[in-house]
Amino acid sequence: MKLYLHAVDLKIRETFRIAREVRDIQEALIVELQENQNGTLLSGLGETTANPYYGFDIHTMQQELEQLRELIETYQIGDKGHTAGKPEDFWQYLYPHLKGRLFTLCAVDIAAHDLYGKKTGKPLYKIWGLNPKEAPVSNYTIGIDTIDKMVRKMKATPWPIYKIKLGTREDLDIVRTLRKQTDAVFRVDANCAWGVEETIENARELKKLGVEFIEQPLRADDMEGMKEVFKNAVLPLIADESCITEDDVRKCHRHFHGINIKLTKCGGITPALRMIREARALGMKVMVGCMTESTVGISAIAHLAPMLDFVDMDGAMLLAEDVATGVTVKEDGILFPQENGTGARLLPSEAFQKNKL
Repeated sequence: MKLYLHAVDLKIRETFRIAREVRDIQEALIVELQENQNGTLLSGLGETTANPYYGFDIHTMQQELEQLRELIETYQIGDKGHTAGKPEDFWQYLYPHLKGRLFTLCAVDIAAHDLYGKKTGKPLYKIWGLNPKEAPVSNYTIGIDTIDKMVRKMKATPWPIYKIKLGTREDLDIVRTLRKQTDAVFRVDANCAWGVEETIENARELKKLGVEFIEQPLRADDMEGMKEVFKNAVLPLIADESCITEDDVRKCHRHFHGINIKLTKCGGITPALRMIREARALGMKVMVGCMTESTVGISAIAHLAPMLDFVDMDGAMLLAEDVATGVTVKEDGILFPQENGTGARLLPSEAFQKNKL
């Protein structure tokens, strides 16, 4: 197996703002695992993103994988053996070396799943026995901006479900104004910007405006505050920043009604599957979200969608230019390509190269 690393600069179509940051560019790292199977070159693709909030940058992640190159390249994805195994075995094999570096591990894990699917001749959803028709429709995200610009963004992309980023002094006015423009489902995400009483009061008003749920209203570590919100808020509450890894699922129980899993944060598809199972066992709702990945990362999320209550996989739709083809997110569902693995393919070299860092 050969390891290739592609650092790419994903240009976002319009400035993307949330409560704690503003982005025009999303730096990403695409990991490619290549293997020759009976004369056919198979390539598995995975993706992770830089994120200053969580302390991950592309250069450091590249260095980490270079240091593990020999370990990675001597492994064989497939039948169980001394240095061979399924993607979940490969994840466990690498975990001791990347225990605190789950963003890095994520990209390799997704690439391993993609390669495994290609070697077995099946898309991931078939390997897992899922029906793609059962996948929920993704929301489309409206980032923080002036109210007029948020209205314009919404009108530019008619969609049945919107996630509205909040965390301003005008939060309720934003939702009231957007509601006048559409009867679409609204979800709101405060990205840790609210307080306890603010959340409880906002929930009352947002429920009147047809909001489905509130995502991460308080600081990630304010679990005592969330206990109070959980008892008093009239809308369901979904954890994001409070639910990063597998250990966090149980901590969020009885503080949130559901969790939003990010593949980058938890370490890839392998732990995400375990998080989904645990949340279900606890009676919690499950969502998987994105980090403005290209279609490489979005295609991986799509295969999990039939297991979910909600999905937020609009990342590639927010880009000015993509670097891959694969799953297409549509307003009436998900269109899967006739490909095995995740279905992602890098675009021709000239289109791909101009997006490289």
